[in-house]
Amino acid sequence: MKFLTAGESHGPGLTILLDNIPAGIPISSEAINNDLRRRQGGYGRGGRMLIEKDTVRFLAGVRFGKTTGAPIALFIENKDHKNWAGIMDAEGEPTDEKSFVRPRPGHADLAGFYKYGLTDLRDALERASARETAARVAAGAVAKALLKAVGIDVFSYVHVLGGKALPIGEGLDYTQDVTSFIDYVEGNDLRCASDDATQIAVRRYIDEVRKAGSTLGGEVHCVATGVPAGLGSYVQWDRKLDGQLAQAVMSIQAVKAVAVGDGEQGSLVDGSVFHDEIRLNADKQVIRPTNRSGGLEGGVTNGQPLLVKAWMKPIATLIKPLMSVNLDTQEEEVAHFERSDVTAVPACAVVVEAMTALILAKALTEKFGVDHLGDIQAGIAHYQARLTPAPL
Repeated sequence: MKFLTAGESHGPGLTILLDNIPAGIPISSEAINNDLRRRQGGYGRGGRMLIEKDTVRFLAGVRFGKTTGAPIALFIENKDHKNWAGIMDAEGEPTDEKSFVRPRPGHADLAGFYKYGLTDLRDALERASARETAARVAAGAVAKALLKAVGIDVFSYVHVLGGKALPIGEGLDYTQDVTSFIDYVEGNDLRCASDDATQIAVRRYIDEVRKAGSTLGGEVHCVATGVPAGLGSYVQWDRKLDGQLAQAVMSIQAVKAVAVGDGEQGSLVDGSVFHDEIRLNADKQVIRPTNRSGGLEGGVTNGQPLLVKAWMKPIATLIKPLMSVNLDTQEEEVAHFERSDVTAVPACAVVVEAMTALILAKALTEKFGVDHLGDIQAGIAHYQARLTPAPL
């Protein structure tokens, strides 16, 4: 299973192509649009979210609400494209309007200048933009539909925003009550599980940073429950599921670090504290009192909830720009400014969720086939029946 995206931030729209998607998966445009709305939400977003109200259009691979087994093509229109006529045209003569030669620190502008020989850095900005993550979320929604059909739920939440920890509130433990946890997180614009007082303090902090003309990053967590043991492999480096997840999540714009489970803590404690003991309950099922490994050992799922953490840097486009260089005059000047958010950490959590779902769906179909959902469901049931002792 694989997917590709195409499109520019201010072009006509975003195109998504998914291949090797099993037939028979129930899917609707509303399910995808719901995830697109979640990506556009969150306290601290900027003006672009007032313009774009993303909706998806099926172009191929879905008929009467189910996948057909053929490649799936999706399209998301950029409603802002109408304001860029003559600037983002595919044909005709280039214009200097909206072009720029002062690269923004933290963006792909200067790297694109070197790599592709650009004379207008907008060519880098348009494709490297986080606008592309809308396409990933649409693709991830298809993957989530497959996972949901076999009992796997994928969700995400914000753990830290701008250095402000958002502690999980009393009684909000996803290992005890997934539904209540998700409902609470989805019900607030920080996408966190903290109490009201903490949320108010964080929103106030975001407002202060907005007035100062700066931006904020944070830490997000993505959890998948119901994941069967045995996805991924340890026999080759590129088949290890933790490596695939790390690559997929690190590829998200502004994500600069990834961990599985409590991996970032592994260098701070000794092995007797870090590793998860293997025990048996009264029914002779394998249980793990802890889950510091995040559901992965040796690049293979072990039956526990999968936990992926990602750290997003502060958004690189600042209202008060940093210093840069004019590539035409080769003189120091302030960097170019493009419309920006103060923070997009809540949105980043939704994108991490999508990429995690895509990698899990790929691993699932590698083990159980890609032809039809019913075959996959039967294969999982047969596989789990032979696991003795079975993971709880």
